[in-house]
Amino acid sequence: MPPPSHSIAQRIKKLRDELHEHDYRYYVLAEPTISDEEYDTLMRELHDLEQQHPELQSPDSPTQRVGGQPTKEFGTVVHNPPMLSLANSYSEEEIREFDKRIRGLLGSEQPCYVAELKFDGVAVALKYRDGMFAQGATRGDGTQGDDITANLKTIRSLPLHLRSPEKQYMNIDVRGEAFMHKRDFLEMNKQREAAGDKLFINPRNSTAGTLKLQDPKIVATRPIKLYAYALIAPDARLTSHFKNLDILRSLGLPVNEHTRLCNTIDEVVRFWQEWEAKRDSLPYDIDGVVVKVDSLSQQAKLGSIAKSPRWAIAFKFASRKAETVLNDIILQVGRVGTITPVADLQPVFVGGSTVSRASLYNMDYINELDLRLGDTVIVEKGGDVIPKVSEVVVSKRRKGASPYKMASRCPACNTPLFKPEGEVNYYCENSECPAQVKGRIEHFAMRGAMDIEGLGEAAVEQLVGLGWVKNCADLYSLHTHRAELVGLDRWGEKSAKNLLDAIEESKKRPFHRVLYALGIRHVGQGVAQLLTENFPSIDRLQSASEEDLQSVTGIGPQIAESVAHFFRERHNRDIVKRLKDAGLTLAATATKKKGKLAGLTFVLTGTLPTLSREQAKQLIEENGGKVASGVSKNVQYVLAGEDAGSKLDKAKKLGIPLIDETAFRTLIS
Repeated sequence: MPPPSHSIAQRIKKLRDELHEHDYRYYVLAEPTISDEEYDTLMRELHDLEQQHPELQSPDSPTQRVGGQPTKEFGTVVHNPPMLSLANSYSEEEIREFDKRIRGLLGSEQPCYVAELKFDGVAVALKYRDGMFAQGATRGDGTQGDDITANLKTIRSLPLHLRSPEKQYMNIDVRGEAFMHKRDFLEMNKQREAAGDKLFINPRNSTAGTLKLQDPKIVATRPIKLYAYALIAPDARLTSHFKNLDILRSLGLPVNEHTRLCNTIDEVVRFWQEWEAKRDSLPYDIDGVVVKVDSLSQQAKLGSIAKSPRWAIAFKFASRKAETVLNDIILQVGRVGTITPVADLQPVFVGGSTVSRASLYNMDYINELDLRLGDTVIVEKGGDVIPKVSEVVVSKRRKGASPYKMASRCPACNTPLFKPEGEVNYYCENSECPAQVKGRIEHFAMRGAMDIEGLGEAAVEQLVGLGWVKNCADLYSLHTHRAELVGLDRWGEKSAKNLLDAIEESKKRPFHRVLYALGIRHVGQGVAQLLTENFPSIDRLQSASEEDLQSVTGIGPQIAESVAHFFRERHNRDIVKRLKDAGLTLAATATKKKGKLAGLTFVLTGTLPTLSREQAKQLIEENGGKVASGVSKNVQYVLAGEDAGSKLDKAKKLGIPLIDETAFRTLIS
């Protein structure tokens, strides 16, 4: 291949700079200057140019945020200096005692304090070398943590290179907090419920769990954000923590705006009182205020004690827990038939509101708590997150209380409940179940699925109640009720027209969104995209066996069983046929694939002479091909080396061509 022209290299650099700038404006400043479509066009152009000229690829390119391969284990990163933990205070008296100690140790020097919000997230360490993001790690035990660089790269607010750094800031370490917005967390759980996946308990736990995933592509689908809160720059002369926050901002790192320089401890207390009162107004969870001595020379003089600095303390908010009594356990039926137990509580005031219901998640959770009706329980609430029962006060349990047992039938339609092997949830398998009908239609119409504006919860309840809509296919014959719809309470000519126009417009949604909208258990947006890429029409997908489905990388036995089970049901196939007849897009748009292996799927088996399994996979994908985990009729070649196993025998049985590494290299040369 001839060397790339100077103009191509310049264009690639220009695209990278533009995309970095747009990321900064969108994710850090919240001031976007172009549309999502314009951004995607720039990203596609950069991706295509880098594919054509791999020698010009760069680790700080915006295309590399989601490009990492799964890792089998995380490396270890040593923190220098260590990431210390903070001592806690829970009252004004304790924080004033902290101030008294500081003044005693500093003698005649007067301290100033920096008060910052204490995020309920996960601490991370970031390294920038030569101005580029080089490494990121978890806190671990404070002295060393796990290398999660590939996962942190997926956080769009984290700059892959610093903005115009001066020489003394080219090599810096940054400490920060990864977290999720409450609304993003709830939306993510809503989508997981729609797919029949296990729900996350709270934003902090889901952030921590996500950052420890070994596949960066999955991490990239999770809504993680980041704030930087500390700067370590050995080449710079730093004097003030508060000024360091401004330096971090100037370098393009996201820094929280709710920070205050306080001349007295009275100002610190007022800051704490202010945010305890309005903590629920924030889009993310906080559990207190962090107080730090501003002067770095004073911090050095004060030093540390054990694993905590003397110069900083966490000023925590009052606990958001309350004690109450469990009256009953109510079973709710989700949109895909998931049975969710909910605690019916004696009303109690906690976290700024009265709570009478709390999540119990599933039977495993109930069994872990050893929960029994009539128990005295502890309820926790954090911001907008659903309240949960976190503990049983066993000492107050009444004598003779029996362990709770799951009902055997659906509370809405009396159908026997079903628990798939290896899953924690119980399900109602009746898709005509009244409790599911409304939920399925709401999911079908939601943003990210068919995006039918005007078809919210109230409208769905009304249409289902009238008997006009019993499943999603009925929406496309709703125009036959137009005159009656106009006459309904809260409707009228304009509202009816807008809804029917939105339903008609939804027919243009691409195949992968229609598939996601069907509400198949375990099929979220990412899985739907993966399925439609490998089975580009609904007919091919409906006829695929579980074995065929599992041959797609990323589709495991649980998803394959769920998809195959859905299409085996006559009722579901009838709905799909009606959607097809209504004109919905049920086939992927044909696109011209690039690369010598475009349209070909390979299975790897055995040990190749010079290529590792990962290198062979990378070569196949770089040339437009795909790699499947299992042999099926959808596979075109089996690339076999020494000690090939059962996949070789199966390929011979199915008549799939076998090639060695030499033949493979001929294919791509």
